Amino acid sequence: MPAEQETADGLVFRSAAAADASAVLDFWAEAAEDSDRPADSVDAVLRLVARDPDALVLAFDNNQVVGSIIVGWDGWRCHLYRLAVAPTHRRRGIARKLIAFAESRFTEYGGTRADAMVLDTNTEAHPAWRNAGYSPQPNWSRWVKPL
Repeated sequence: MPAEQETADGLVFRSAAAADASAVLDFWAEAAEDSDRPADSVDAVLRLVARDPDALVLAFDNNQVVGSIIVGWDGWRCHLYRLAVAPTHRRRGIARKLIAFAESRFTEYGGTRADAMVLDTNTEAHPAWRNAGYSPQPNWSRWVKPL
């Protein structure tokens, strides 16, 4: 994505920088679901940004994080994680714009299909994903192992 993009409504979208790590964690504590996973940390966000500087896309309103999405590209598959929008900013199209930024990145890299990690119980997020053209894939389950 471009280094920074401002939309007509004054929101700024850009890739996260190392200096954003603490603000991202504060934002996720307020706006993101956080079940069934180890706690996030500043170190984890810093590793993500260092490994792929464009992977974490943030939306800002007056320099405050109001949206996020992790855009995972491994050279083969396109994965989306941690789509979140601040409760004060929901239903303004921020999730749609974050998903569009992610999909644009994927097509630039030659990706042909994206998947999104969405909890079955996170019914508040389901309409955003459906409106973006995503649907549950009933014949797959996610298998996990803590490391």
